[in-house]
Amino acid sequence: MNQLNLSNITTQTPSISSSAMLVELNISVWTGRKFDKGVSAEVAFNKQADNNSGNYNKKLFPNNPTFDAITKYAGNARTYHYHATMPWSDSGVRLLTTAMYFDYAKEISRMQMEFDALVEDFLKDYYNLVQSSQVKLGTMFDATDYPDVEDVRAKYRFNVRYSPVPEVGDWRVDVGNDALKELAQSYELAYQQNLETAYKDVWTRTHEALSRMSDKLSGNDKQIFRDTLVSNVTEMVDLLDKFNVTGDAEMRKAKDLISDALMGITPDALREDTYLRQETKSKVDALLKEFSW
Repeated sequence: MNQLNLSNITTQTPSISSSAMLVELNISVWTGRKFDKGVSAEVAFNKQADNNSGNYNKKLFPNNPTFDAITKYAGNARTYHYHATMPWSDSGVRLLTTAMYFDYAKEISRMQMEFDALVEDFLKDYYNLVQSSQVKLGTMFDATDYPDVEDVRAKYRFNVRYSPVPEVGDWRVDVGNDALKELAQSYELAYQQNLETAYKDVWTRTHEALSRMSDKLSGNDKQIFRDTLVSNVTEMVDLLDKFNVTGDAEMRKAKDLISDALMGITPDALREDTYLRQETKSKVDALLKEFSW
């Protein structure tokens, strides 16, 4: 893992306020599951087990693509959010660079609209879907398990909140000079640790992408792999640039070296050309050794 020079970060931390912001994505979906006490007791009885040995949670909309599509899409949105941002605090707030803001805002807005549309499709057909579930659930069906449609609507939420990164030393409280100094020092340490965590995340993602490429390029036979083998690494080249909020020299170096190593390389060429595969793997392995990650 590439180690950060914290003393260097300390002198540059104020610049983060103008080159990044904090973003929080909150998505909630209805699980559509319900604990069935009667079935749980029945299973326990049939298996000669204690009543507290297990619970049976039934799906209220089993194998229903309209309902399942919402949960799946929420997962895709979270995946994009994590990809386009860096970790910042334990509360779930993440760091979004200004270089990534316009792409992120455009994509997350599109995803929010698509999420809302999927929810509306589900709600419009809600009562018909409940009737379909009655057939699938048989005697496990219980109409009281299903809330009114407006109550269901309230179970879905997709919110994005942006906020500025506070400046180190920007304390506007009346607690006395000594206490104020202690607060500022404590926050500055947390600030540096958050930045270190954010950068470690970038290095880890880059290392994982390069390692996967190296593994897939092993061997002399014609390889079968997805186009994302290359695009995952080239995307990290772009992120190494856009995520570099402090102008870290090692991150700039990694971006340049990876970009040079993969210039002109395509998935099809790697599949067809054994020599190119071997040469590219050697370059990737050299990159993995170049940085301590």
